[in-house]
Amino acid sequence: MSTPRPSVIFDLDGTLVDSEPNYFEATRRTLVAFAGDTDFDWERHTRFIGIGTRETLEILGERYGIEAPVDELLAATNRNYLELAGASTPVYPQMRTLVERLHAAGVPMAVASGSSLAAIEAVLGGTGLGALLTTLVSAEEVERGKPEPDVFLEAARRLGAEPARCVVFEDAAPGAQAARAAGMRCVALPYVAATVDDPAFRAADLVFRGGQAEFTAEAALAWLDGLT
Repeated sequence: MSTPRPSVIFDLDGTLVDSEPNYFEATRRTLVAFAGDTDFDWERHTRFIGIGTRETLEILGERYGIEAPVDELLAATNRNYLELAGASTPVYPQMRTLVERLHAAGVPMAVASGSSLAAIEAVLGGTGLGALLTTLVSAEEVERGKPEPDVFLEAARRLGAEPARCVVFEDAAPGAQAARAAGMRCVALPYVAATVDDPAFRAADLVFRGGQAEFTAEAALAWLDGLT
């Protein structure tokens, strides 16, 4: 009898869907509303990819001297994001294929993200992935966000899986670091090309150095089938 595939835990933003442009614009709108014009641009946004929205806003609020509480900034950003996400959030085609193939094979799957639960549900519902991915964990529901392992450990708990029998798909170095801290294998698909040599990615079990442009569902399935 062949060894069953491990449980699979997906990051959401930049891994399953290309939502980072929406997050950038949502954050930019919040900063403009609370601080006026700032130097927050796409390049600066990429430094926060993989870090939870709350943690990002805590840093940016301090940087731009915003006196409003972080909960107020978070609520504004979530409103902005949900408006943008409702209009368009593209799914990476090979990721959709992978999710569909794993679902058909009965592989337990979860999404563990630094986004709010409302944002996760909105994106998955709007893309049709919500019917296939029903175990969802937001950083809002755990004590610590990535790069700490809490969201991944909670996802494993909800799936009833041992961390050592879980594989995480991640596009950001903090997420890859969190997967390793959780004792899980990690498939890395760097969203930002300049981060490909980050130590967290070098420590991953499988790295698609070209990110989504290099990733294929067939390659990922073949690798998963080779695990024991």
